[in-house]
Amino acid sequence: MYLYNSLSHKKELFTPNNPDLVKMYTCGPTVYHYAHIGNLRTYIMEDVLEKSLRYVGYNVKRVMNITDVGHLASDADTGEDKMLKGAKRENKTVMDIARFYTEAFKADCDKLNIKWPDVVEPATNCIDEYIHMVQTLLDNGKAYFVGGNVYFDTATLEKYYVFNDHDEEDLATGVRDGVEEDTNKKNKNDFVLWFTKSKFEDQALKWDSPWGVGYPGWHIECSCISMKHLGEDLDIHCGGIDNAFPHHTNEIAQSESYLGHKWCNYWFHVMHLNDESGKMSKSKGDFLTVSLLEKKGYDPMAYRFFCLQSHYRKNLVFSWENLDNAVQAYDKLIAKIAALKNQGEVEQDAFDQLKAKFLNAINGDLNTSVAVTALYDVLKAKCNDATKLALIADFDYVLSLNLIAAADALNKKQAEEEAANADPEIDALVAARTEAKKAKNWAEADRIRDELKARGIEIIDTPQGAKWRRV
Repeated sequence: MYLYNSLSHKKELFTPNNPDLVKMYTCGPTVYHYAHIGNLRTYIMEDVLEKSLRYVGYNVKRVMNITDVGHLASDADTGEDKMLKGAKRENKTVMDIARFYTEAFKADCDKLNIKWPDVVEPATNCIDEYIHMVQTLLDNGKAYFVGGNVYFDTATLEKYYVFNDHDEEDLATGVRDGVEEDTNKKNKNDFVLWFTKSKFEDQALKWDSPWGVGYPGWHIECSCISMKHLGEDLDIHCGGIDNAFPHHTNEIAQSESYLGHKWCNYWFHVMHLNDESGKMSKSKGDFLTVSLLEKKGYDPMAYRFFCLQSHYRKNLVFSWENLDNAVQAYDKLIAKIAALKNQGEVEQDAFDQLKAKFLNAINGDLNTSVAVTALYDVLKAKCNDATKLALIADFDYVLSLNLIAAADALNKKQAEEEAANADPEIDALVAARTEAKKAKNWAEADRIRDELKARGIEIIDTPQGAKWRRV
């Protein structure tokens, strides 16, 4: 499998540290509000990555954090804690907010067939680990304590910007929200490891530490949670492209300074979901959620299908028209699958040849749009339906579009509708028309068709035989 590595800026052959276990870490949500569909695009593509790794034969252990403390309103370690902001908005405790939106996020994952990771750890569970890492960084001269806070000293690094080369003037890009300068910092790109002093003294969650009562910075939680469950060597770290700087940049800085060696080999970043006005963001106020899509009548699978039609390293533009196009394509796909009959034996040669196309797409940097094309190739292939259904079920382990279940549901619905609309007299006329066509008695077939049409009955000729409906 070849994957694009954000660290090297090129596609690389994926080679895990241990071929018996791929260690995968994904940045989880800050649970102060519902996840919007832009967030969920990232989790869908991370889900495809994990399932693809399993599909090609790897055993995977995937760990994800839940940020329930420490993520400030600005990524530059300034502004109000997002969790406290959510608690104030809804007049609840921070932990009540965390529990509610964690469950809401899990429900969204279930609706989108996103596999829940093997380990999910709330940030508040690992305070001892943060304190230990911070103390170690202080002891080895990688951090400093000033003004009540502990900062990581980026001047101790040979290279701080590991994902992109920046000029000195670009250092301010970490300050995204027009925030005030932190005069405690030795360097303006230093970041906080542990807070005891903040202009928000009503911080809801605080813990004792060697530096006073306080709380961890946002970036340290992912480093510690990953090491707690996956050890000192990580194969793949995932997240949205907006996490590359400063969050993932700071993770690498503190983790490798703490460990004394390279930490993670592959970095997997998913590009933005944009609307007509730019990147989707909760800060805009109104934002689209899975629940809102459902209220508007959209199946969450149609949104997953919409995401899979584009490569994860390309920005994807959301519009209702684009989503409607995905709905139409998904519904047509399900209808074609529903028309297949599970009869006969699987033709192994055809199965292997068609599966190879799908594998090539997956192994080529998760090219999901080509993988979907491979699915359509199956439907057009000259092999029996049993082979096609076996391939569709096989591919859907990765695509997770409920293809077989949705087709079965469609067949069941159609059967129920036919039973509800059953009319022996019309059935007999349709059958008589079929026999007339077999006998090449076109005049009689046309006469029956015209009679039925006059009675408000439309005949639909399908590969499975003639069907009728009232119009």
